[in-house]
Amino acid sequence: MATVVLDIEFEQLPQEITGLDRYHQALILLRFRGRPVGQATVPVVHGRIAGAELREAVLESAGWSLWEAWLHDFLEWDKVRLANAVLPTATVAICTRDRPQDVRRCLEALMHLPDDGQELLVVDNCPSTEATRGIVETYPRVRYVREERPGLDVARNRALREASHEVVAFTDDDAAPDQGWLRALLRNFDDPCVLCVTGLTMPLELETDAQEWHERYSTFNRGFQRRVFDGTRHNPMAAGHIGAGVNMAIRRSVLDLLGPFDEALDAGTRTRSGGDSEMFSRILSAGYRIVYEPHALSWHRHRRTWRELRRMITGYGIGVYAAWTRSLLIEHETAMWRPAMSWLFCTQLPRLMRAIFWQPCGVTFDLTLAELRGCMTGPWAYLSARRQLQKRKI
Repeated sequence: MATVVLDIEFEQLPQEITGLDRYHQALILLRFRGRPVGQATVPVVHGRIAGAELREAVLESAGWSLWEAWLHDFLEWDKVRLANAVLPTATVAICTRDRPQDVRRCLEALMHLPDDGQELLVVDNCPSTEATRGIVETYPRVRYVREERPGLDVARNRALREASHEVVAFTDDDAAPDQGWLRALLRNFDDPCVLCVTGLTMPLELETDAQEWHERYSTFNRGFQRRVFDGTRHNPMAAGHIGAGVNMAIRRSVLDLLGPFDEALDAGTRTRSGGDSEMFSRILSAGYRIVYEPHALSWHRHRRTWRELRRMITGYGIGVYAAWTRSLLIEHETAMWRPAMSWLFCTQLPRLMRAIFWQPCGVTFDLTLAELRGCMTGPWAYLSARRQLQKRKI
């Protein structure tokens, strides 16, 4: 059975939730006065969740994040900060390729953002049809740009060049940003040393086994505490826990300061992923900061089939080691060996052993093997993608 995803305000907890006969459990996002403060997993019994069980679960799961939000509200801490802050104006960019229905859902979500003068931009990456253009043309506020060269990082770089504003907030076509998403990202750019801000990403739905395993095995959720990352306290080569490209904002000045996204990385190339985490590493290595802001909430439609999930997990493995290969060869960052070895010996191999001895031939074994297969091909995938990129430029 599936998992229902619920979005609940703490001050409006229902007495009970019914009509859940299709589900065996609920994943609940808990908010306090609109701000995400925690999540809880609650069993569904006979199609319902009792109010007492719900309250107990959310109080236990939210913990300090809930009381911290209450304290900030009581002291009017965040209100003072917002009242004195002038938010920068942003360009919101969707990089897409042949997923017109996902683009429509994403644009519908963006239409509910408060109008702060933001620009909305769709970069259609090497499309095979005119379907995406047709959808974008039904939204007068959205600007359409067609990029003929394939590759997600190619599209990201085009968005940075095309943007009319200093900050570019990126969202994927299979995501649906929350109403407060953009403002929550932008409020963190008051520090000139912050080049990038990432946000909290929750699953839009968990209707299939593949979607449930996506959330268990490779969640985009990086927690409910705001964190500031810099290269003096955090290893720049261990950037995967900072956030993901599905929910990030970057200053356009990164092009002049650090250079563009590496177009030999990420979707549309043989490396399949890694472009976002490689940029995060470069930012920290150069002495700048990245903020993880959990109030910048977005919802992601996870892959619905097992084949899509396995391919995605393989791609993540390829991308991580491809990005580390780039850091070693291009940036001469030997610090990449520590997280690479730690991930292999402390996470992947123990996970594989558990899968073999406790869940033989089970789904965890399948995904772990897919990820390891990707990791082993990552360095060669990067070298191949780089050669292919150089041939196109000749």
